Amino acid sequence: MSTWKIGAEGLPYRKAARVIVFDSCGRVLLVQGHDGDDPGRHWWFTVGGGIEEGEDPRQAARRELKEETGIAATLEELVGPVMFRQGLFDFAKGPARQDEWFFLLYLQRTERIRTKGWTSSEKEVLDGLEWFSLSDLEDLQAGGSALYPKELFKLLPKWQKNWDGQVKRIGINESGD
Repeated sequence: MSTWKIGAEGLPYRKAARVIVFDSCGRVLLVQGHDGDDPGRHWWFTVGGGIEEGEDPRQAARRELKEETGIAATLEELVGPVMFRQGLFDFAKGPARQDEWFFLLYLQRTERIRTKGWTSSEKEVLDGLEWFSLSDLEDLQAGGSALYPKELFKLLPKWQKNWDGQVKRIGINESGD
């Protein structure tokens, strides 16, 4: 079932839940994807996806984590939400808007990741999953790779060991407009 609907602005819109996963070495798990309508356009982002009917953001984050990575977490292991983002971005031939809740997951070891649970639409636009140290991410950024949301580069070091209890708000309505 597609979680994208046409919103009040006339744009594709959905609510989504995302998980920032750290392993025991402090590395973060990211997904690489591309625009199906522009296969040369690639970026890195966090695990997650659309919230389905009847789910709350934490439940959706847990489900998406299992589907996209094979990592099974309890609802209690998901920390947060640590961030709320209202994103407006270009994807699939035009602009789309997404409201996203982000959670943290601290693993006690490095989990093997698998992509067997990917849906057919995910297989069309997702390229793979990879663990990155923070210095690896600095190298990616210096090399021109895109990471979304962009604010993640500066937030990851703050969250690598624990969460300070403050929910970050970023995006198109960040100032309350």
